[in-house]
Amino acid sequence: MSRGMMIIGIIILALFTFGVVNIVQNYQTGNELDYYLLRETTEAAMTDAVDIGYYRLYGNLRIDKEMFAESFIRRFAQNVANNRSYSIKFYDINETPPKVSIKVDSSTSATFNSETLGISNQIDAILESTYKTNEFITDMTRRGELDYSEVDG
Repeated sequence: MSRGMMIIGIIILALFTFGVVNIVQNYQTGNELDYYLLRETTEAAMTDAVDIGYYRLYGNLRIDKEMFAESFIRRFAQNVANNRSYSIKFYDINETPPKVSIKVDSSTSATFNSETLGISNQIDAILESTYKTNEFITDMTRRGELDYSEVDG
C-alpha cells in the first residue's frame, strides 16, 4: 500500500507542478504579447490619425484625437485573445506635437482567493518626422499656386 500511495503522491505533485508552470508561462507570454501588441497598435493608429490637410498647409505633423482613439481600439480589438479581459486607458493624447500615453491592463484566467493575476503595460509614443518644412508646399504658397490636385498627383 505504501508504494501505491507514493505513486499517487508523485502524480498529484506532477499535476500541481504542471499547473503552476502553465500559469507562470501564461503570465510571462501574455505580458510580452500585450506589450508588442500595444506598441505596434499605437504606432499604426498614430499613422492612421495623421491630419494630412494640416501637414499640407503647415508642414508639421498633427494627429486627430478621435481618429486615433477609434483606430487604436479597432486595431487592438482585432488582435487580442478571447480568454482575457482588457482595460484600455488613454492618459494623454496631444495633437501637436503628436504624443500619446496609453495603459492597457489585462487579467489572466487564473484566480487565487478570487483575485486575478493582472498584467499592466504602459507606453508613451511620440510621432516624429525627419522633415522640418515641406518644400513643395512652401514653393507653391509663395507662387500663389496652392492647389491640392497637384499635391495628390
